[in-house]
Amino acid sequence: MHINHSYYIAYKLFNALFTGLALGSVMSIYAPLAPYVYSVGGIVLALGMIVVARLYVKLLNIEWFYRASMFVEIVLLGMIIYFLSADFSYTTALAVYLGYQVTFLFGNYLVRAETLFLSETAMLTRIDTVKQLGALLGMGMAYLFYKSFNDTSNIEQVYSMHYLLFIVQIIVIFSVWKSFRR
Repeated sequence: MHINHSYYIAYKLFNALFTGLALGSVMSIYAPLAPYVYSVGGIVLALGMIVVARLYVKLLNIEWFYRASMFVEIVLLGMIIYFLSADFSYTTALAVYLGYQVTFLFGNYLVRAETLFLSETAMLTRIDTVKQLGALLGMGMAYLFYKSFNDTSNIEQVYSMHYLLFIVQIIVIFSVWKSFRR
């Protein structure tokens, strides 16, 4: 298996675009959660990240890099579908929070693997530049999106944003799939 750099750059761009678009919506979604949930979630996340780090001997290969990347993106897609199909409630907020925590669990691993398998300085420069541009574009688009829906409630705006997030996430998954070729 090898990494197609062009598709990988597209993946990082759309992944960062997703992050920029989603950033504002999570604050509204998390509103029903009590502050202690974040403490418990942080503790569980840190413990889980230790477990993943202890498995680097087995996981730091290109096949697992692909699997973890795809798993994270599929979890996000599942979260979007769940959010769009459920009524807004404490349970919905908790499910979205847990979904993001699962994706964060692999954060350090994915950064380590990316640096290992795409180690040329020029490629890492391109990746980090595209990630920042994608995030800026996503946050700018989110700002314009939310300003255009100023007359609706926050949660209605967030539900509307999730239709756009769904489309972007499909593109992200396709880009991951095309990035890793046998």
